[in-house]
Amino acid sequence: MIKIVSFKICPFVQRVTALLEAKHIPYEIEYIDLSDKPQWFLDISPTGQVPLLVTEGGTALFESDAIVEYIDEVTTPLVKEITPEQRAIDRAWSYQATKHYLVQCSTMQSANQETLAERSEKLNKAFAKAEKKLAAGPYFNGETMGNVDVAWLPLLHRALIVEQHSGYDFFADFPKMKAWQGAIAKTGIAEKSVPADFGEAFTNFYLSEKTFLGRGANSNEAPIEKTTVVGGGCCG
Repeated sequence: MIKIVSFKICPFVQRVTALLEAKHIPYEIEYIDLSDKPQWFLDISPTGQVPLLVTEGGTALFESDAIVEYIDEVTTPLVKEITPEQRAIDRAWSYQATKHYLVQCSTMQSANQETLAERSEKLNKAFAKAEKKLAAGPYFNGETMGNVDVAWLPLLHRALIVEQHSGYDFFADFPKMKAWQGAIAKTGIAEKSVPADFGEAFTNFYLSEKTFLGRGANSNEAPIEKTTVVGGGCCG
């Protein structure tokens, strides 16, 4: 059985585990403390970052992009009979998600309203591009869930937790993104791809009293004006 080395709240790890869950592929998982990385992990990880996938043959694979491609090469793809052109397009849209994982992490850690608005600008530009591309759905390319959906799942999942905790909706100005978020949530894959205590760990890190979002509805600060934010480490 393959093994995933993980940090509980890392979105890059969730991308990998979500793909495994979507494909119903069994795997073992071991969580490590990134502030105190075990020597065995450092011995096999060239970058000292998660995720790390250890194959059944004992080979350690790193970088989520490479791991996802490996999984697709040794298992049945989520979407069959896809053309090389569409596969390239899907990889590009997947990259549009993964390059914003850390942007979202930083945004959620904003200490005040002004910082949140400033950091949200880059996210909103990415959301606007996806909003323009999304069609009838329910998934990114139509009726079948694919790799693009899996790549965006960590962003969509975390935004949902933030909304439930604080009332702040990252997708308030993006109705297609909101519908997509709902469709992904209904699959249950997000919950299956994280540990049972993910919600607590995530909230303690990103939604504490130190963050504007953590103070949420109980904050005495002025509410965020979404119209001022026009849409146009956690793993190392």
